[in-house]
Amino acid sequence: MVEVKEEGLKAGVREATQKIFNFLWWMKKQGYAEASIKSRGEILRRLLRLGADLYDPESVKAVIARQKWSEGRKANVVYAYDLFCRWTGIKWTPPRISIPEKLPFIPLEREIDDLIASCTKHIAVALQIAKETGARIGEIFRLKWTDIDLERGTIRIQAEKRSQARIFKMSSRLIRMLNRLPREGERVFAHYKNLNSMRRVFERQRKRAAHKLGNPRLLQISFHTLRHWKGTMEYHKTKDILHVMQVLGHKSIKNTLKYTQLVKFEEEQEYFCKVAKSPKEIRKLIEAGFEYLFQRNGLVYFRKRK
Repeated sequence: MVEVKEEGLKAGVREATQKIFNFLWWMKKQGYAEASIKSRGEILRRLLRLGADLYDPESVKAVIARQKWSEGRKANVVYAYDLFCRWTGIKWTPPRISIPEKLPFIPLEREIDDLIASCTKHIAVALQIAKETGARIGEIFRLKWTDIDLERGTIRIQAEKRSQARIFKMSSRLIRMLNRLPREGERVFAHYKNLNSMRRVFERQRKRAAHKLGNPRLLQISFHTLRHWKGTMEYHKTKDILHVMQVLGHKSIKNTLKYTQLVKFEEEQEYFCKVAKSPKEIRKLIEAGFEYLFQRNGLVYFRKRK
């Protein structure tokens, strides 16, 4: 009797696993992003391993309730299972999950630059692109050499998550960094087999940098942190929320409004100040990332955050 029961459980798991595969294939045909497909699959398989019966919503809710997950993670699991239920036609009432609002960590620019300087060339380039464009890591990982115009100094971001495509002017620093990268395939980051392997390499290098520089705040910097940093800086410079929305490729302004709530940089940041007398000096300061302030008595004043 026990053997029959165990065999039945195994058959049920095999059936559910096949159902998950079919669901993920449906997502792919519907045009969902690869990252979304992968994460939904991992969540559903995790529920299976924890003993949930995917055909019984109460069983799934019980498994979720027992886990010591954050509210944000529980919400992701509920969202993944909800889409699975809609695909299979299963009726369920999602559990109530309250996610406390949390503003993102915004590092100092020098901390970002310290981290970039401490990483190997591929990771450093990815971080520099994130800093200058605010692109998502998935967008950066999929970048092709044909998206980069070194002659014009531009980089084209092909959108994911049904957001907007964007094009940016690159700094001379980023152009130099890209020129030092070997061309190992069609993609700029073909050096990495997949996005997860790239993330793991970055996390190891970030940990070493935080230890070496004695700055544990670096451990809070992720690729997505630089997206928040870019949005915050653009709003600080322009006070134009529609401009920030365009830079980040948001389709809804609701996703952009958070950048109006972040740090008051005028009060909390310190600056390097420089004065230029000639067009050559002006060009050098602009290429170094200095911001124009004003002109007086034939002198041009610039500043840059420390």
